[in-house]
Amino acid sequence: MIEEYRLPLAITAGTVVGVGLLLLVLSIVGLPRREATGRGGRGRLDLQRSTVKLAIGVGVGLVTLVITRWIVLAVALGLLAVLWDQIFGGVQSERRAIAKLDGLAAWTESLRDTIAGAVGLEQAIPATAVNASPTIRPALNLLVDRLRVREPLPSALLKFSDDLDDSSADLIVAALILNARLRGPGLRDVLGALSDSAREELDLRRRVEGSRRSTRRSVQLVVGITLLVPGILVLFNQDYVEPYTSVEGQLVLAFVVALFGLGIVWLRRLAGVETPERFLVESRHQRATELHAEVTTG
Repeated sequence: MIEEYRLPLAITAGTVVGVGLLLLVLSIVGLPRREATGRGGRGRLDLQRSTVKLAIGVGVGLVTLVITRWIVLAVALGLLAVLWDQIFGGVQSERRAIAKLDGLAAWTESLRDTIAGAVGLEQAIPATAVNASPTIRPALNLLVDRLRVREPLPSALLKFSDDLDDSSADLIVAALILNARLRGPGLRDVLGALSDSAREELDLRRRVEGSRRSTRRSVQLVVGITLLVPGILVLFNQDYVEPYTSVEGQLVLAFVVALFGLGIVWLRRLAGVETPERFLVESRHQRATELHAEVTTG
């Protein structure tokens, strides 16, 4: 009688534990940040990537289930495949963010020097967009195009900050918006101070990236060895891992996998870099309307 219900109990226990592990990992790692601009192209691309990741995770889980018949291990490896970029990724995105910050600092310095020649902001932006860094040139070209079609400068700058999607860029754009509203002196000094601050942040992030590179490699090495050794045992020494086929064994395996997942998340946080949140993201159209009204009436 007990033997007849052993497999359904194992499946039920594994499913419950798998859902619990999924909620635990998502609560710690978090879901991908939603784009504030709501642009359809990027949203569709993110949806396609998420779909591909989910399909890969389901495939990995099914293959693991067929080979081992361990529900807990199948769910754990499926989650690992889905969350692989969030756990072990971030290197390329951090490098792109550093390159963008470098280009932003260089463009701010160029804009400061151009304004120093008694050139207005509307004329200085197109003049500096030509030689800007490739990391910010597409966003600058869009800004120039908006200015050419007579879009108000504050509104175009707000869209420019959304295109860059960077907290450091928000500081510079905010200074440009204030100058576009008030048309007062001192923009050159403000841009100089902001460029110096961007350079200091750039140096800091480069040092942090270099120091945490070894931590990322250690995380990948630990995870690789931890997955390789049990995999060899499951494939070539099934008698050794036979106790895990029972309900009790699956519960023990779930506990071990949970501890292992917490360790991976902890190591990932040590290797990650937290950047400040953007502040030019709420009510963008409302702000643009208000700024345009203030400029036209003032």
